[in-house]
Parts: sequence; structure tokens; C-alpha cells
Amino acid sequence: MPIAGRIAEQRHLQAIRDGLVLAMPLLIIGSIFLVVAALPIPGYPEFMADVFGEEWQTKLLYPVNATFDIMALIVSFGVAYRLAEKYKVDPVSAGAISVSAFLLATPYTLSFTPDGAKDAIDVGGVIPVQFMGSQGLFVAMLLGLVATEIYRYIIQKNIVIKMPEGVPPAVARSFVALIPGLVVILVVWAIRLLIELTSFESIHNVVSTMLSKPLGLLGGSLIGALIAVLLVHLLWSSGLHGATIVGGVMGPIWLSLMDENRKVFQADPSADLPNVITTQFFDLWVYIGGSGATLALVVVMILRARSTQVKSLGRLAIGPGIFNINEPITFGMPIVLNPLLIIPFVLIPLVLTVTTYVAMSTGLVAKPSGVAVPWTTPPLISGYLATGGKISGIVLQAINFVIAIVLYYPFLRIWDKQKLKEEQGMEQSSNQAAV
Repeated sequence: MPIAGRIAEQRHLQAIRDGLVLAMPLLIIGSIFLVVAALPIPGYPEFMADVFGEEWQTKLLYPVNATFDIMALIVSFGVAYRLAEKYKVDPVSAGAISVSAFLLATPYTLSFTPDGAKDAIDVGGVIPVQFMGSQGLFVAMLLGLVATEIYRYIIQKNIVIKMPEGVPPAVARSFVALIPGLVVILVVWAIRLLIELTSFESIHNVVSTMLSKPLGLLGGSLIGALIAVLLVHLLWSSGLHGATIVGGVMGPIWLSLMDENRKVFQADPSADLPNVITTQFFDLWVYIGGSGATLALVVVMILRARSTQVKSLGRLAIGPGIFNINEPITFGMPIVLNPLLIIPFVLIPLVLTVTTYVAMSTGLVAKPSGVAVPWTTPPLISGYLATGGKISGIVLQAINFVIAIVLYYPFLRIWDKQKLKEEQGMEQSSNQAAV
């Protein structure tokens, strides 16, 4: 804990953590609309279509796109802002420069395949939405730190344009940021030009390509599943959407294995299905409540937490968590870059992968039947549907949930004690100030 405490006090890690928290209100708002749009109730889509028209879901997802899909932009500003605060330089200017640097590093092109065409064409003059959301989060954080370090170094060296005393402060600050901003833009521009000379083409592709090659060697084995789950949660621990990155490579493999099961199940529901590892294996039995099986953590927070902050966050996150949406808890606790909570966040999914694989491969629990159960389906219901109506699917989900609760509890207890101590200290300081 002393070592972890020193790491947690490191200004760059604090800036990343606080920058991620800046996006939390938007993620909570988006989560509400996402849950309403994807309620796994039979007849619900038809009812909504009859009442609100065929485009009801598309329109209901507008707020989701407007919140989740700009996460990287918000974090780019937030990380730079918080780091600049710690260096005691103008945080607004640092945040604005960081956002500009992030957009400069992002190619304004999008691949599009017209109807009836075989080959995709590149459309220019557009900002690719996927890089503005969680897929671009790592690049946004990295450039936020780099841009602010350059900005504060030049400011602290006093290499700035100073205006006369009569100039309004806002205008004076803008001119102070002129030279540091120019240097940041030139550096990021040069990096982009150098990367474009390579096969990577963009800094976003550097991250994606370097992760894709090792993941491409993985298949449907237990070892492959463990490696994939480990990578997903290591990426999440640094604020990067691990499920999206790993799923982009492994998703086709898992989907093909799922379809093999579907064909056998469709021909004979009582037949022994060929594959344990499928998309549903991860979504429904390993990621209960989202990556890290965080629904168990939320329940422990509600039932056992003593600090107001932790208990309130648990109550706020329980709704989305039931539908396997855990960004509010991942970024709001936060789990990202939290030296204490990262341990169970990474460990528990590995344990659940083993328990689920052993239970299904030995025949104790029915394998996923190939039914494409939505990932937003609540636990227990999803286990029943994904195994073709087998009670064993529900039982395994319940057992995994209990395992996650047991493993999360000691870490949550330590974190809760820290937050309770902080709240008591703030209350004492407030009382002394009032006296």
C-alpha cells in the first residue's frame, strides 16, 4: 500500500484519473438512454415501434452517441487541464491546446463502401467518430500529457509573448499561450508526418496494429481465452476500451465458434455442442455487470460501504450495472489507474474464465447454444436464454457472481476505509473553519 500510495500520488497518474472523472456525468447520462434503448424484454421493440415509429431506437440512441462518442475529446481536455493545474499554469489554455493536438493526430478520413460497390473509398473532410470515443482514449491521454508538458516547460522558461498591463487578462493569457501552443502543434504535426511515412499511417493505427498481431494467434482455447481476458482488463486498467480492441481481433473467431454451436443445436438440441469459448462465454458468464464483473463490486458497495461517496456511487451504478454497463463505476470509482482496485478487476475475470470453462467442458453446465443473446441482458435471464433454456446456465452465473463478491470485498473494504477517513477529515476541517 505505501508503494501504491506513492504511485497514486504521481501527478501524471492523478491528471489522467481526474481527467477521466470529468467524463463521468456524460457517461451516466448516456448509460440511461442505452439501457432504455436495449431493454431485453420480449415484445418491447415491437411495442416501442408501434408507439414511436420504426426509427425509435435510432433516435433514442442520439444522446448515447453524443456522450460516449466524445469521451476521448473530453478526456483530452480534462487530462491536460488537471495536469496544468498541478503545474500552476493556465489550465484552460493547456486543455484547448491538447484538444487541438489530439485532432491534429487524427486523420480526417473515413472508409466508406457505397451500395453495390465492392471496394471502399476514402471520404475526406470528416472526423472519424470511433477515434473520438473510447477507441481514441489512450491517444487522447498520451497527447494530453505530452502537450501539457511542452506547454508548461515553455511557460516556466518564460518564453512567452507578454502584453502591456492595460490589456484584459483573458487576452493576455491567450498571447502567453501562443508560443507554447505553436510548439505543441509543430511537434504533433511532425510526429504525424513521420508516422504517415510508415505502414501505420496514424498514431491510432500504431496502437491497434501492435496489439492485433499477438491477438491474431489466439483461438478458442482456455489459454487463448485467459490471454484475451488479461489483455482486455490490462487495457481497461489504463483507461483504454479493452473489449473493443481485443474484440476487434478476436470477435470474428468467437462469432464463428458461436455459429458452429448454433448449427449443431439447431439440428439437435440435445447434441453435445463443439465449443465452450464463444462470444456469449465472455459476455454473459465472465463479464457479469461489464468488464471486471463489476456488478458484484457495486452490490458490495451498496451493502457494506460506510463512506458516503462509495455508497452513493454504488446506488448510482446499480441500474446500468444490471444491464452490464459499467463505465460509471469504471471511471467513477475510479478503477482505471487505481493501484488497489486494479488487482481484483484483473484477477476476478481470470478466475471466472477458469471456473466457467471447467464447468462447461466437463458437462456440469450446458455450453452456449449459439443463441445471440444481447450483452445487455441481465444476469440469470441471459444464462437461461444462452444455454437454450437450461437451469445450469443460471446456476453458473450465480456461482460466478458469489465468487466475484468474495474476491472484491477485501479490496473494497480497504478503499472504503480510505474514503471514510477522507470524509471525516473534511468534516473536521469544515467544523474547525466554522468555529
